[in-house]
Amino acid sequence: MFTRSLLILFASAFALPAGAQKSEAVFAGGCFWGVQWVFEHVKGVTSVISGYSGGAVPNPTYELVGTGRTGHAESVLVTYDSTVVSYRQLLDIFFRVAHDPTTRDRQGPDAGSDYRAIVFARDSAQLRDVSAFIAALTAQRVFADPIVTELRLRQPFYKAEDYHQRFAANNPNHPYIVINDVPKVERLQELFPGLYRVP
Repeated sequence: MFTRSLLILFASAFALPAGAQKSEAVFAGGCFWGVQWVFEHVKGVTSVISGYSGGAVPNPTYELVGTGRTGHAESVLVTYDSTVVSYRQLLDIFFRVAHDPTTRDRQGPDAGSDYRAIVFARDSAQLRDVSAFIAALTAQRVFADPIVTELRLRQPFYKAEDYHQRFAANNPNHPYIVINDVPKVERLQELFPGLYRVP
């Protein structure tokens, strides 16, 4: 009975609040360390997992993905409460904060197909919605250069190695994080103050 009570307590600690609507989204936007850290600072986001998606090889490793031969991109699986933050808001954060949508196969200092930017839509309807969202950004001239972020239907997502999970949160003073990812979190707070939180 004591063990069962502990299990119930553990499960309830990670459960969504009553009335919450659990949803998932998958984004690839360069090194997953920074993309994960950005979404961890968003209200309504309950989990962000770093991993790999978009390729053909099952259960890829970081080293194999880095060769560019598997077709995977470093990605994040975002679980969120859609009664708190919408998919449209997550898209807005992804495009305006988490990555540069005007660079192909490159984000910051990282280059290669494994660092390409992709929105993985759950179905054809969402694919059309994302396409319309990008068209609106283009019409509003939010970016000086054309948006080259790919749109694809969702594919298998494989969790990355444990040492990649919450890397930025666990290593906030790492030079790569300070140079490339701290400014993203600061920009999130500046552009989306109502959605920003300290995880």
